[in-house]
Parts: sequence; structure tokens; C-alpha cells
Amino acid sequence: MKKIILGITSLFVMMAFSGCATTHMGWTAVTQQYKLDDGAMEAYDDLFSEVAKNGDPAKAMMKEYKVSDKISADEVKASIYSLTEEYNMRITNYVKMFTKEDAKPNEVKEARIYSLCSLYIAKKFLNYSRYFGGFMPCRIMYLKYGNGDAYLITMDLTLAIHGGFPLPDDMLTLASDVNKAMIEIPQRAAKGDF
Repeated sequence: MKKIILGITSLFVMMAFSGCATTHMGWTAVTQQYKLDDGAMEAYDDLFSEVAKNGDPAKAMMKEYKVSDKISADEVKASIYSLTEEYNMRITNYVKMFTKEDAKPNEVKEARIYSLCSLYIAKKFLNYSRYFGGFMPCRIMYLKYGNGDAYLITMDLTLAIHGGFPLPDDMLTLASDVNKAMIEIPQRAAKGDF
């Protein structure tokens, strides 16, 4: 029994002091969790689970909505412009990146980017932490493939909202409003809603 206990203890000590990233992350999570937002651990777990599942960290940080095959790219554009106002956001930029007429079925044929922002909310968050500027403006990307499939992709803001120390109540409300807009605008535009 002493050998088993000694073996387990030795293994734990080796892992703890070997620089094992997983052990360090676990230890940090356990010892610092009380400081973090209540949703932080679940948000990080969801992110790591998605990365482990498909190996694509970019996919793990995005939300995706399949565009109805009955809706054209210009109809999606009109929908996004209309819905943006409904959610008290503004289009700050629109770029048609490219169109490739002879795209293969699994190749991107067309790409467009919509930049959305609420200037009032942006100012409030930049004053809180300039690093929120990396999330600004919020973007929706339209991608159409050679086979006709089209998608709207936007950043999942869960970690920006819940991944650190709790936001002050007023900022949490504003962040939740932006998150709602960035989920519902592409979700609705993918169906052609106005």
C-alpha cells in the first residue's frame, strides 16, 4: 500500500513540477475560479471541447448560420442592413472581398464582410479595457461556395463577456445586447428576415 501511495504521489509531483500545461491550467482554474465570472469555466470548457473535436481553433471561436438556398447574396445584404438598425447597431463598413466565377464545389466563390458597431457601447468598453478594441467592430462574414452553399459567420462573444473577471452590471447588460444582436442578425439574415 505504501508503494502505491508513494507511486501516485511521485506521479503527481512529477506532473505538477514538470511544466505540464494541463496540470497548470487545472491548478489555476481551481485556485482562481472564485475571482472569475460564473460562466468562465463552462465557456473555456466549450472552447477546448470544440478544438479537441475538430482541431480548428477558429471554428471553436465562431458561430455559423447556413443561408437558405432561396436567398441571394444581395438579399442577405439588404437583410443585414435592415436588421442592424433594429438592434441599435450601425454598419461601419462593408467590403465585397472577391468573387471567383469558376470556383470548385468546395472552394469559396464569394466573400463579403459586414462590420457592425454601437459607438456608445464601443466607447464604454474601450474605457474599461483597450484590449476590447480587438473585438471591434463586430463582423459578419458571408461566404458562398462553388457548390452553392452559403454561410454567415460571426465571432462567438461568450469568452469576451464571461471569460474573465465579472463585468460591471451595466457593462454586462450592454455586452449581452451586442451578443444578442450578433447572434440574431446573422441567424435571421440567413433566412431572409427583415
